[in-house]
Amino acid sequence: MGGGTLPISGGASWAVRRALAELRAIVVPPVCVTCRVVLGAAEEILCPSCRRRLPWLAGPLCERCGLPAPCRPCPARRAAFDASWAPLAHEGVAGTIVRALKYDARLCVADAMAAQLAAGAPNGMLAAGAALVPVPADPARRRARGYAHVELLAAALARRSRLPIARCLHQAGNAPAQAGRRRTERLARQPGIRAVGRAPPAPVLVDDVHTTGATLDACARALRGAGAQRVAAVTYTRALRR
Repeated sequence: MGGGTLPISGGASWAVRRALAELRAIVVPPVCVTCRVVLGAAEEILCPSCRRRLPWLAGPLCERCGLPAPCRPCPARRAAFDASWAPLAHEGVAGTIVRALKYDARLCVADAMAAQLAAGAPNGMLAAGAALVPVPADPARRRARGYAHVELLAAALARRSRLPIARCLHQAGNAPAQAGRRRTERLARQPGIRAVGRAPPAPVLVDDVHTTGATLDACARALRGAGAQRVAAVTYTRALRR
């Protein structure tokens, strides 16, 4: 694999962080991300009521774009990635979870998100031989937040899937804000993403939300230019077309 491929983090350090989380929960009890009800354990992020309201994407999904099938015309028919998948629609409780990690620094939710990704991923998508590639963060937003939320999600998924992380993508300059923009605007404003070194042969892009696929496509094109043979993408949520 490329020079940016790193082993997954050790189990010992994760066990320490888990123990610290349990101690912190004694002093400051964890609350539901959505409704703020007090929870019983540090690793929980949702109360039973909110958990039942998760908008799971049921039924057959298009392997390419991740939308419920049939998706004609498939929005990913010209994309550089071969497959994409998300377990949840980007709405309701699932959208709140993404915002909690991305904007509210609820870093503990990354592991719960990764657990759902690892448990439900299509056969072969997280198979041995693949490498997780986090979609790179905008440098200015990363500095402002003090963390890269997708990096945290990828690290948690690496622990669950036992796959290495290949940090082989870099975002050149500051990306234009995409939230609230139409599909045509997003596609026209793709961020400048380039590969650093050689890409792994079977990279799996990791991101929080698959909206139009513009960012995933830009990342996949950079990976293919750096030697990737097949590119897949996993995201926690998928925006549904209206």
